[in-house]
Amino acid sequence: MDATSLLRRRPELKPKSDSVNPIHPHPVSRSGRPMPSKKMNGYVNGHGGGGGGGGVRGGAPLRASFMTWTLRDILNVPIYHWIPSVFALGLLFFMGVEYTLHMVPPSSPPFDIGFIATRRLHHVLASSPQLNTLLAGLNTVFVGMQTVYILWTWLIEGRPRATISALFMFTCRGILGYSTQLPLPQGFLGSGVDFPVGNVSFFLFYSGHVAGSVIASLDMRRMKRWEMACLFDVLNVLQAVRLLGTRGHYTIDLAVGFGAGFLFDSLAGKYEETKTRQNGFASSNALKQALLT
Repeated sequence: MDATSLLRRRPELKPKSDSVNPIHPHPVSRSGRPMPSKKMNGYVNGHGGGGGGGGVRGGAPLRASFMTWTLRDILNVPIYHWIPSVFALGLLFFMGVEYTLHMVPPSSPPFDIGFIATRRLHHVLASSPQLNTLLAGLNTVFVGMQTVYILWTWLIEGRPRATISALFMFTCRGILGYSTQLPLPQGFLGSGVDFPVGNVSFFLFYSGHVAGSVIASLDMRRMKRWEMACLFDVLNVLQAVRLLGTRGHYTIDLAVGFGAGFLFDSLAGKYEETKTRQNGFASSNALKQALLT
């Protein structure tokens, strides 16, 4: 072997050992995806059947993911993925419930489990208008606290995320509330000091009370204002119970309002990230232009 051939040879690099997924015992890459097997359906390294044909990628035939599962993989799912497993059981349970329950006839009021749970509170508030007015006033104060905090984060602290989230949330609430207008629950206990103040009309779906509280609480947690966040969470729960007791909202209104707070806070965060990237790109282009001129 001459010197030229020695110079041309490159040292062979040993491949790094692949990590092993505790769920999937087969070797996986750094991205977490299973490494291709050397032998797939009788094909070794893509040879042995028309390469590039239908269902073939990179010289190897495609293989359904579930065909690589082993009994160990399946048994490990409830251990390593217990949350999806619980939801899977819930799916099966409510499939049975949905196919066996009796539908509510059009002439009957809606069935609401929250109304059943707060039946005693409803009787107390119905028999005591003064207590109902007091709780309504306190709830309105809490709504004012939400509003002041959200505007404070924008106008005073210069952090507009909570305000943007509230704008998204209330606009979407108006669209959905107007699109499907739910009937006012039977036994609704209104008050002139409740929000909206003056006992005026309002959209039932979904609860802006709950969603606004969640938006404020999430912002407090981002700023590590843990005590304020816990206080808002507790007041939000009490608010939800009062709204059910006064029949001011259906249970679905409160549940969706809770999720809407998280959703629109996330969307507002993505909006801020987008604007930050755009501003950074514009600043970079401006700097390049300044250097070139």
